[in-house]
Amino acid sequence: MMPPEEESPAGSREGDGGLVLLQALKSSSTRKQGCDPFAQTQRSKLQHRRARINQQINKEMRMRAGAENLFRATSNHKVKETVALELSYVNSNLQLLKEELEELNSSVDVYQNDSESISVPMIPLGLKETKELDLLVPLKDVISEHYGEEGILFEKEIKEFMELRQAMRTPSRNEAGLELLMEYYNQLHFLDSRFFPPNRSLGVFFHWYDSLTGVPSHQRALAFEKGSVLFNIGALHTQIGARQDRASLPGLNQAIDAFQKAAGAFNYLKENFSNAPSLDMSAASLNMLVRLMVAQVQECVFEKMTLLRAQHDFLARLQLAQEAARVEDVYSLVHQTMTQSHVKDYVPFSWITMVHVKSEHFKALSHYFAAIALCDCPVASDAELPEQEKAFIQFHITMPEGPSLHVLLQDPEERRKLGKAHLKKAIMKHEEAMRIHGLCKILRKMDILQEVLSFAHKRSLSKYSEIDHEEDFFETGDAPDIHPKTHQKPEIKSPNFSQVKVTDLFHRLGPLSVFSAKNKWYPVRRVHLMRGENGFGFTLRGDSPVLIAGVIPGGCAAEAGLKEGDYIISVNGKDCKWSKHAEVVQLLKSTGEEGVEIGVITLQGSEGPKASDKKAAAMSSGSGLLKSNKENSRKSLMNNKSASTLLVWSKKSKRSKKSTYSVPFTAVGDNEVMY
Repeated sequence: MMPPEEESPAGSREGDGGLVLLQALKSSSTRKQGCDPFAQTQRSKLQHRRARINQQINKEMRMRAGAENLFRATSNHKVKETVALELSYVNSNLQLLKEELEELNSSVDVYQNDSESISVPMIPLGLKETKELDLLVPLKDVISEHYGEEGILFEKEIKEFMELRQAMRTPSRNEAGLELLMEYYNQLHFLDSRFFPPNRSLGVFFHWYDSLTGVPSHQRALAFEKGSVLFNIGALHTQIGARQDRASLPGLNQAIDAFQKAAGAFNYLKENFSNAPSLDMSAASLNMLVRLMVAQVQECVFEKMTLLRAQHDFLARLQLAQEAARVEDVYSLVHQTMTQSHVKDYVPFSWITMVHVKSEHFKALSHYFAAIALCDCPVASDAELPEQEKAFIQFHITMPEGPSLHVLLQDPEERRKLGKAHLKKAIMKHEEAMRIHGLCKILRKMDILQEVLSFAHKRSLSKYSEIDHEEDFFETGDAPDIHPKTHQKPEIKSPNFSQVKVTDLFHRLGPLSVFSAKNKWYPVRRVHLMRGENGFGFTLRGDSPVLIAGVIPGGCAAEAGLKEGDYIISVNGKDCKWSKHAEVVQLLKSTGEEGVEIGVITLQGSEGPKASDKKAAAMSSGSGLLKSNKENSRKSLMNNKSASTLLVWSKKSKRSKKSTYSVPFTAVGDNEVMY
């Protein structure tokens, strides 16, 4: 079987025919190029505008700081007047710039669906932009200096990687775009292992713009590139979720799944990265984004309930009221998070306002559905009463004043009174939502949100007029709040990195277990061997590459200078880095009287302890360690747990202390064979 690094992309397995292979290659090429260059131009212009505005803001703030210092330091009255006038001018400019920036960051309506149905808009995120990156010379230099290969021979692989990076800058808003980002993210794992040693930089900077402010940041660490791509995976999920038609059940399920995956991506980023150079990837911002995505999932769950539940059923309406109360609860938490001192100056005001509006809106809906359950549903029969009493006991946070629960549910007039109290509170909350909505200039331009709020308000007013009687002389009481409860708890779905299979573009350099940036080896030695009476005089073990496990003293191999721990990388000029044990043995056996020339390398640091001691230590630790240390087990590296060991740029590295390459040549489970 081929080693995992050598696995072909899906749909291009050998033996399926040239036509299938050609189709697969075309499909792969299409996916890498499946990005709209016009969209790239639009987003680039948007990011450039954001960056320009932020630079102007920073300039104005420096001017304001200087003017304020001068105002405090001077005692000249005329100078103070001049400085005060300048400060007024600077503050006015700052306000205009911040309003312009906020309008750029609040373009949520661009990502909503085109359906004619009326739905509350969702909040998506824009993608982080990055600059072009030329890796041709740096990677060729590493290949020449570290691997001892001709860098020019790997130009095709380098250009293919750069084309993949260029394509992932503008992914399409669908599953193909997500696969493209995930493919590039997985390739970064191989790039990290091949070209980024722990104590050396590649000498290139990765430039990324902040998603909301457009402020550019750059780092040499590849982890910054990984984190930014992961952020874009989450952001793309938010855009896909916002564009679903939530008037249908399939659309709602897809929106729920997209927002849950967005929450998982941001949560994974928060847990595995720290010391981010840009604000959008700070712990506080990511925590806010996770909560926002969970709230949007909860909102979709409520909309799903309205489609599934029978509207005339008493218990179903109580459940809808509790679902709405749950949505209000999570949006209140998001609003608290957004208004914290270190977040509110960064998050667009329109986002904060929309979250606040939704919190009030869904609180109003919870009271509305409670009133509908009490006023529109018939009085329970004797058989239904126990179940309704049980549900109603847990319905309110505090029990309403008045008659007992049994009397309340059986008496239509008492039900009308409590329903009227709930409607009164619903109307108050609707009006509060509309008032908050009116405070934001950007939201006032969003017609669909205004339409949703107005419709809900008119519906509650109409119902209140319907149940209000002229002879009502009692004072309508204050309805207690409804206990939040959901029947589908949101799930934070972490990214599944093994979902997209990739082939190591630089697999020709050799197996990662040996040929990686972390390992160093002495120059290749060419050794000519003649077969003696007892063969070549060494023991071989393992695959890809084959290891010289032992050398017989006085034998041909010992006299030629071969050592225990050497790796065979060529036989008679044939590259054997990826060769299996049996293949190398066959090449050795096929030699004639002229002998054989083999190329070997020795890892630096592997000459110290005796190999027999290493073997004993490795065997005593159990076969499980030996198996896990084989780099060829690509699946174990690409699952969620192992991926987290690759993605930290802070000092708090979560990289396992047991390195994949810590036992460079004894970690092989194959039996030794003498040759």
